[in-house]
Amino acid sequence: MGFNIGIDIGGTFTDCFIADAGGKNLACKTPTTHYDLSVGFMKGIKELARLYGKPLEAFLAECDSVRYSTTVGTNAVIERTGPKLGLITTAGFEDTIYIGRARSWGDGASLTEMRDQARVQKPEPLIQPDMVVGIRERIDSSGKVVMPLSREDVLRKVQTLVDRGAMGFVVSLLWSFRNPEHERMIKEIIEEEYPEDYLGSLPVILSSDVSAKGGEYPRTMTAVVNAYIHGLMADELNKLSNELRDGGFRRPITLVHNTGGTKKASRTRAVLTHNAGPVAGMYGAVFQGRITGDRNIIFTDMGGTSFDIGVIANGQTRSHDFAPVIDRWRTNIPAIEVKSIGAGGGSIAWINKIMGNTLQVGPRSSGSMPGPACYNQGGEEPTVTDADLVLGFYNPDNYLGGKMSLDPELATDVIKEKIARPLDITVAEAAWRIRRLVDAQMGQEAFNEVALKGHDPRVFSLYACGGAGAAHACNFAGHIGVNRIIVPFSSSVYGAFGASIMNIREIWERSLSLKILRGTDQRYLEDIEAFNRPVRELKELAVRDLRLEGYSENQISFTLDLDMRYGGSQYNLTKVTFSRFELKSAEDYRELCDLFIVRYAEAYSAEAGFPQGGISIEGFRLTAEVIGADKNMPAEKMDEIQPDRKSLKGQRPIYWDPADGYVDTNIFDWAALRPGNQLAGPAVIESPHTTFVVPKGWLFSMDMHRNGIVERVQLNTKAQGRRMEKVL
Repeated sequence: MGFNIGIDIGGTFTDCFIADAGGKNLACKTPTTHYDLSVGFMKGIKELARLYGKPLEAFLAECDSVRYSTTVGTNAVIERTGPKLGLITTAGFEDTIYIGRARSWGDGASLTEMRDQARVQKPEPLIQPDMVVGIRERIDSSGKVVMPLSREDVLRKVQTLVDRGAMGFVVSLLWSFRNPEHERMIKEIIEEEYPEDYLGSLPVILSSDVSAKGGEYPRTMTAVVNAYIHGLMADELNKLSNELRDGGFRRPITLVHNTGGTKKASRTRAVLTHNAGPVAGMYGAVFQGRITGDRNIIFTDMGGTSFDIGVIANGQTRSHDFAPVIDRWRTNIPAIEVKSIGAGGGSIAWINKIMGNTLQVGPRSSGSMPGPACYNQGGEEPTVTDADLVLGFYNPDNYLGGKMSLDPELATDVIKEKIARPLDITVAEAAWRIRRLVDAQMGQEAFNEVALKGHDPRVFSLYACGGAGAAHACNFAGHIGVNRIIVPFSSSVYGAFGASIMNIREIWERSLSLKILRGTDQRYLEDIEAFNRPVRELKELAVRDLRLEGYSENQISFTLDLDMRYGGSQYNLTKVTFSRFELKSAEDYRELCDLFIVRYAEAYSAEAGFPQGGISIEGFRLTAEVIGADKNMPAEKMDEIQPDRKSLKGQRPIYWDPADGYVDTNIFDWAALRPGNQLAGPAVIESPHTTFVVPKGWLFSMDMHRNGIVERVQLNTKAQGRRMEKVL
């Protein structure tokens, strides 16, 4: 057996991780090269090979797969660098993507922008109005052809788009998710007119292939976004594949999906790569929680650009975003829900003069180039990393294990000029305020994510991941209300860690309205084929697709989820998991209705249920996952509580709060600590990829997997006080 490489490209750093069959874990971070992501990618691969102790060719020859989560697609949408596309839709519906939904102007907008409704504007469209044409055809809501498609009409409209410069086509017709016949006919016509062996060959994306779900606007936008980033991603992946092949890798590259799995790049739709890195981190937390016994987890990842938050309840990622917003566009892919805010090490601190010289942090970020001022790469704005350095939490000579040096003077100067002078305070207090403000922002957002989903944060453990997570976790944990923090052994590269252990997985969906309990007479549906047929068709699609990946049906695990609702209700209860894939009798509908009533009561309370109005299925969702080999984390023997004297590197003055000023604080070496060791705060622990900040009142310990456990300690008794003194 070889190993899997996980690569997660973030806004500031590119994270890399491998764990081989022998239990060896290796990680590295390289700056993200936005001008060409493949440069940072290959630097990371070469650094892993060096750490592994083998030449690049021999290293890649042993590698089973390279799992890659990329931001190139999202960046293309944000920066509007995609190709000029033509949209073919049903005549009379050419303005669907411009009308949008009632609140489409607010999709993806910041809170500040949404509050300023007098000035808010809809985003610049990905497809201009003159690049949209309507075809005379019509399929009704039941999938019946009402008006046949005219080949001549299609050819005329397609030629119009080509003459206007179209470099690809999106086809989204009314009710095509019920019957895709007309969309497929249009694709055949285009491919006949512009065959692949012509230089004028143009890609054609069908909405019924990308998203076979109801909702005209989000279905069309899903196809548009997919087409917009398709070409750019294909070019990037071809380049990466060639470079890996030149280095000795002989297998296809694998992409991480935002649905919680991986697939070969050749079998992946581009839109599914959006936000894949944080989803990979969530998967890693679920996996690790099963081993360590953490069933309720608040997953957080504080990187250089963003702060990601996810909720894992009872060991499962229960929260899915079935209408995720990509930049400013609402789509309908079934992504695992991870919220991101602009709060990271590179978040810029600034003075809002309009609001009376109020200090604010983010959402703008310095990124990796030029990065924070202390990087000495031309950054001229104060950031959270600059503040942490000024306060003494970071060692300027041992950042990223000594691979990168920081300049405290540059950090001091920029905070003094941009923050301290305008507020008439000291540089240290300005840095402390920056840190305190970003911690409050992160903590409040994390609390909202948990509490507003009906959970009590106090019974959750906080996973602090990302390069800056361990340095800020104790501070923002107080705003959430949690008392137990886990900093995983691979926390600084957790997205890459999650990618390296993910299974092949995909989701197939279909919108179909099926009333299984009538409200008028409370009778259950008798036609069991109305349920069995769509499930069977989805399963056939899944098996066929994964066979092309090289897997047989007995290697695949299936999960069936249903979108259901009460009669008269406007909204569906998504993800009602049903254990049966085939109904045997009409009585089975009763079991399904009973399950829905229970799930609805769990979500909205029993009083909110209304079975008298009837119950219907509105959508089917089949998840197929390849059953992988059992995975585990390497474990070490537990040692004594008292750490070895060699782990104490010395002391450094650290500014914990304005009342005490700078206080000499013990600095420990993470590599010299052993499982079972404990340290009481205040203390700082330096590892090659992150820095643990343990304030007073918190106790750090290392478990058998070398995870850092940081718990709040109450000094209520003399015995506890003596124990803390001993640990100190």
